Amino acid sequence: MKNSRLMTIFLVVFVDLLGFSLILPLLPYYAEAYGATPTIIGLLVASYAAAQLIGAPLLGRLSDRIGRKPVLLISVIGTGIGFLLLGFADPIGHLLAGWIAPQAANAFVLAVLFLSRALDGLTGGNITVAQAYITDVTDDQNRAKGLGLIGAAFGLGFIIGPAVGGALSNWGYNLPAFVAAFVSFINILMIIFLLPESLSAERRSEVSGQDRPPFTLKALNEALKRPKVGPLLQVRFFFALAFAIFQTIFALYAQTIGLSSQTTGILLAYVGVLSVVTQGGLIGFLTRRFRENSLMISGLWIMAGALLAWAFTTQLWYLVVLILPMAVAGGVSNTIIQSATTKSVTRKEVGGILGISASLEAVTRIIAPIAGGYLLQHLGVWAPGIFSAVLMAWTIILAYWRIVLPSKSEKLAKEAAR
Repeated sequence: MKNSRLMTIFLVVFVDLLGFSLILPLLPYYAEAYGATPTIIGLLVASYAAAQLIGAPLLGRLSDRIGRKPVLLISVIGTGIGFLLLGFADPIGHLLAGWIAPQAANAFVLAVLFLSRALDGLTGGNITVAQAYITDVTDDQNRAKGLGLIGAAFGLGFIIGPAVGGALSNWGYNLPAFVAAFVSFINILMIIFLLPESLSAERRSEVSGQDRPPFTLKALNEALKRPKVGPLLQVRFFFALAFAIFQTIFALYAQTIGLSSQTTGILLAYVGVLSVVTQGGLIGFLTRRFRENSLMISGLWIMAGALLAWAFTTQLWYLVVLILPMAVAGGVSNTIIQSATTKSVTRKEVGGILGISASLEAVTRIIAPIAGGYLLQHLGVWAPGIFSAVLMAWTIILAYWRIVLPSKSEKLAKEAAR
């Protein structure tokens, strides 16, 4: 029963990421066709994360109260509507411009693009809820392996989605958006008919009986101050910020060094293959043989080196080689941090704390495309990589100081007490 649930949630996340990755590499090209500058493109990418900052913790906490399945439905329906708006951005924008300001048609189209990404972000708590679902049906020993399935679904979606989206873009940048909307409709049917609820009525009633609001800045501050989960959230924030600079401006960076949308889609598919191998199989092998803290620190070091090398990468073959350690390190570190986070709180807090974690990551996806786009436009292709590597250096120091050393001290204290 557990394995069937894991496979179903894997398929739900895969189909969701398939839709997302269909349009991800095309957004810069789509927006540029209507006169968007690199800075505006960065803001467009950031608009999704800005809305997710509000939506993810609310949906995560709501899933603790009413169950994972209904919240997943809400999320995927919002995603589908967002894709439809993206596909119809041109006619909607021109219609609005005809009523208000015909000379500003491009501006109205861009406004619809922003609206579509914001709506998707506001209801985009599906990954958070899927991670909470995995936590519901796994024990501590198998948690990292189960959460690795989410990463594998990410990767598999990125294998197929960008390549298909790049091919479909030959018939227009809006066509992938319509295909993504259809994929979201399939996902809605899968959730309704194939996915059982993972959260028992008793656990839902426990959370519903609490007066604690779903998400406040006070709750975030309290979580960051907690001795175990706080450092993990902080490390996740800085790690996610450094990696998000690479992820969110990759299509713009690729465009800057002369790569086509089709080549960009193939490279992202390559990242997907590596993610599937890492999180679908390698993470289980590694967690059986090494301590989670050791894996996390190793992943952070490799990521720092890869981002530094990215600063000096302008050739396609070098980029293909560089993506290998970056994707593996990112998959391992991200999964380990999320696994440790779910173990650092009680089960009735899992949805809420994963929502807070997602909101912190959303902040990075607001900052990253804006900062990355600015650095790329005003300093050059080397600047985002240098900045990201510096961030990773600080993340490594923080992880040693707040996680590894306290863990060793706690272990020595326990041994001395014996």
